[in-house]
Amino acid sequence: MMIRTRFAPSPTGYLHIGGVRTALFSWAYARKHGGVFVLRIEDTDLERSTPESVKAILDGMHWVGLDYDEGPFYQTERFDRYKEVIQQLLDAGHAYYCYASKEELEAMRAEQEARGEKPRYDRRWRPEEGKTLPTPPADVQPVVRFKNPLDGVVAWDDAVKGRIEISNTELDDLIIARPDGSPTYNFCVVVDDWDMNITHVIRGDDHVNNTPRQINILKAIGAPLPVYGHLPMILNEDGQKMSKRRDAVSVVDYADKGILPEALLNYLARLGWGHGDDEFFTMEQFVEWFELKDVSPSASRFNNEKFLWLNAQHIKAADNLRLAQLIAPRLAAANIDPANGPCLADVIALVKERVQDLNALAAECDYFYARRTPSAADLEKHLSDESRERMGRFAERLAALPEWTAESIHALFKPFCADEGIKMGQLGMPLRVLVCGTAQTPSVDAVLALIGRDEVLARMRG
Repeated sequence: MMIRTRFAPSPTGYLHIGGVRTALFSWAYARKHGGVFVLRIEDTDLERSTPESVKAILDGMHWVGLDYDEGPFYQTERFDRYKEVIQQLLDAGHAYYCYASKEELEAMRAEQEARGEKPRYDRRWRPEEGKTLPTPPADVQPVVRFKNPLDGVVAWDDAVKGRIEISNTELDDLIIARPDGSPTYNFCVVVDDWDMNITHVIRGDDHVNNTPRQINILKAIGAPLPVYGHLPMILNEDGQKMSKRRDAVSVVDYADKGILPEALLNYLARLGWGHGDDEFFTMEQFVEWFELKDVSPSASRFNNEKFLWLNAQHIKAADNLRLAQLIAPRLAAANIDPANGPCLADVIALVKERVQDLNALAAECDYFYARRTPSAADLEKHLSDESRERMGRFAERLAALPEWTAESIHALFKPFCADEGIKMGQLGMPLRVLVCGTAQTPSVDAVLALIGRDEVLARMRG
């Protein structure tokens, strides 16, 4: 059997991290088993679906690097197919027209709530043997409802949560077509999964309640049932459902915060799944290790400290030329042109061990290309009149170097400190503040070597 999974977001907002983890697990399962990963845009909510949201989904998938084999397919382009299957259900007696008006339904709900009952459609228009239906009102455009079984249970062995059973008495006669004839979400999903030969439906556990309804429709149309696996929710550090108001939940948010896409995927993979004590791994390793049986059925908490630590590990492992391409626009936004100075990839190689995100990496690079004004505290602590005079004398030694390398610069430190009767900190800290505008830098000899002789001397003397 060819494994076929799908990611099927609704384009009613941004691509959030819960969706990315669902896509990741679906993608990895298909890749692990040599299968097919399908992208489907579930845009039947015509009022809320927007082209901007579709673009956000496609851009987000591209940014995280989850490549799909088929799609994107759009439900709005498949309405004729849905209507065809709806008619088949009507003809087979698995669906019926319901003429209950909005006012009737509201009154029905109010009466049920007053009696302390669970609000549900009372099946007044459901055709049954021996039942006489009223004459359809001329002023009501009907919906189409699925004729859900009245007894028995819907059961499936969830690949994540284990055995789940739900009584049919808990399920309503679902609306599968609106008054204007447009199909509804739960029905479209069923037809799509059938037509696209989806073998494994991997999605968030907020869809568990939809599954028995979808299984009953699949059985009614004679379609094979996929394997269902419902992933647990991602909670924030306070144990609450992540929200846009409190948390960075959009993929775009993480890109703006300087997160590498492979770090985000690595961290999301660890939320609800694990491979021993492994924390840092590549997507190739994840695909090799991943199995649905290893996904925890319990919700996971997003730990920002661990997430940033993992991002730092991926920055350290990343190719410096690639990082330079990501950092250059950030420097440009600060009016810094890395063309006017040392090779940016070389600078990144020196400073990237010190940061946890790309924005901090850009900040670590800026003084290599532009003078940074020291803080008042650094000036007071490290640049007295005496240390400034000493910097002038050290500048003369630097100017006389026959070659400008980190090694030759370093060779000056010990004899200069001996001549001045000072410790290395009394040379290095004022030197950093004067040249870099900060007392916190990597090895000062390597920094000076990259900035270049002329620029270093200009900053020390100017």
